[in-house]
Amino acid sequence: MSRALPKYNRRRVAVIGGAAAVVLSGAVIAGSALAGETSQGGTGARTLAAPGTISCPDVASQLPTVPASAQAEVERNLALLQTQIQEANKRLTDTVGQGGPNFVDNAILGPLEDKRVATVNRIATAIGRTAARPTGLEALAPCSLDAGGADTGAGDTGAGDTGEAGAGDTGAGDTGAGDVGAGDSGAEGTGGTQQPADGAGATAGAISCPDVASQLPAVPASAQAEVERNLTLLQTQIQEANKRLTDTVGQGGPNFVDNAILGPLKDKRTSTIDRIAIAIGRTAEKPAGLDSLAACTLTQ
Repeated sequence: MSRALPKYNRRRVAVIGGAAAVVLSGAVIAGSALAGETSQGGTGARTLAAPGTISCPDVASQLPTVPASAQAEVERNLALLQTQIQEANKRLTDTVGQGGPNFVDNAILGPLEDKRVATVNRIATAIGRTAARPTGLEALAPCSLDAGGADTGAGDTGAGDTGEAGAGDTGAGDTGAGDVGAGDSGAEGTGGTQQPADGAGATAGAISCPDVASQLPAVPASAQAEVERNLTLLQTQIQEANKRLTDTVGQGGPNFVDNAILGPLKDKRTSTIDRIAIAIGRTAEKPAGLDSLAACTLTQ
């Protein structure tokens, strides 16, 4: 009996040890599978779990000496730049998983660039009233998505860049500044309602915008070329929005058209209309109230 007991104990230890090995192996396998799944997801998995943050170039550090008369306006617009980044980051988080592969570019980074171009333009204009107008600030407008999650979006923290007091920024996207086209010439309002060229208007609808040309006062000869160029740009912006409307049918959620098409279009139009008013105002009375013509609607 005394010799059989150790043999029995050895058998029991072997069985228990084997079972423990099986459990341990299962845990290792499960852990490996989970680890493999996480790494396999790569950037996409991280985007779904944490969308990253917006990173923008710093504007304040690139400014020349700001005249005292422009200080308040420059500070206000630097603050606005920072708030725009914060709003874009919030929107980035709120819309995780929405839209197609280009949703972030179309609905967040694009509109943000539009707003930043308009805002840095206002900064340059404010400085230029009493000093040399700084050039090249538009190059600081584009932002990028930092998928690593490090919030470098506060690039515009310098010189009072702590909040977005607004300075009348209605999301004025100035990306239209480089657009070329054939003037608005009063046809903008009807141009917005035309069906997309590919005939998909029956399902996509079309963009309808107020006519700007018909609301302008007499344009001084010195401003004629610039006004015509920007009127052209307004029409081109509508055509591009209509094409985008057709190309993105079925994408995004219920607010996709407002967020990714109508919103950015309004931003661009506000900026373009502002340039028209500034051009006229250089040698005549600057027209007021044109910003109310920036918003467009979707017609079915």
